Amino acid sequence: MTGDGALRINKYLSERGLCSRREADAWIAAGRVTVNGAVATLGTKVAAADEVCVDGAPLGAPTHHVYIALHKPVGVECTTDQRVAHNIVDFVAHSERVFPIGRLDKDSEGLILLTNDGDIVNLLLRAEHQHEKEYVVTVDRPLTDEFLKAMAAGVEILGTMTSPCQVERVSKNVFRIVLTQGLNRQIRRMCDVFGYTVRRLIRVRFVNVRLEGLEAGRWRNLTRAELAALLPERFGRDRRSPGPETP
Repeated sequence: MTGDGALRINKYLSERGLCSRREADAWIAAGRVTVNGAVATLGTKVAAADEVCVDGAPLGAPTHHVYIALHKPVGVECTTDQRVAHNIVDFVAHSERVFPIGRLDKDSEGLILLTNDGDIVNLLLRAEHQHEKEYVVTVDRPLTDEFLKAMAAGVEILGTMTSPCQVERVSKNVFRIVLTQGLNRQIRRMCDVFGYTVRRLIRVRFVNVRLEGLEAGRWRNLTRAELAALLPERFGRDRRSPGPETP
C-alpha cells in the first residue's frame, strides 16, 4: 500500500468517482473503507494491486467521468448515503455512481450538478472563486424596499455577516437573489431575520448552467460549451464532454 504510484485513500476514492475528498474522509473516519481487508485510516495509501472496499463491497472497474444537471424536486435529500430515504443517488439512478456538487435543502428545489469526478468539487465550491448561484424565492407576505436593500447589503446569521449580493423584486411576494456564498440554509435564515418565511425556493442558475427547459425530476448531461465555461482549466480547449444523454 506504499511505493510508486500509491495514492492517499481519500484521493483514490475521489479519483474513482465515488465521492469528494471531504466525503471520503468522513467515510474513512466512520470505518466504512477497507484496503486488503484492513480498515483504512486517513493516512492509508493505495496501490494499483490493492483491493479497496466500501461498506464491504469491492470497487468495480474505473468509470468514465460524467457531469449532469438535475432539476431536484422538493423532498429529495442531497446525500449519497443510500440508507437515507429519498436520497439523491437513488433518485437519479444513473448508471455511474455520482454525487452532488454542493447541496440544496430537502425543502428547496431546482438546479444541482452531479458528477463522479471528485477533483472538480473544490474548484466549484471554494468561496474564493466567487461562483454565482441564482435563486427565485417566494415569501409569505409582500416585499418592502427596505427588506430588499437589507438583504442585498448583508445579514448577520450564524455568527457572521453574509456578503453583499444582488437582489431584485420579481413580483409582490417573489424576489431573485444571486449569492456567491453557501452557508447552511442561508436564504431562509436571512429572510427569518426580517420576519419573512420562505414558501418556495428554487435555484435557477449555477455559474453559467441554467435550469431553464429542465422539468422537475429530470436530468441531462452538461454540454461541451457549458463545461468549457464552467471549468475552463479542465475543458477549455479540446476536451470532450459526455453526449446528450437523458434519463
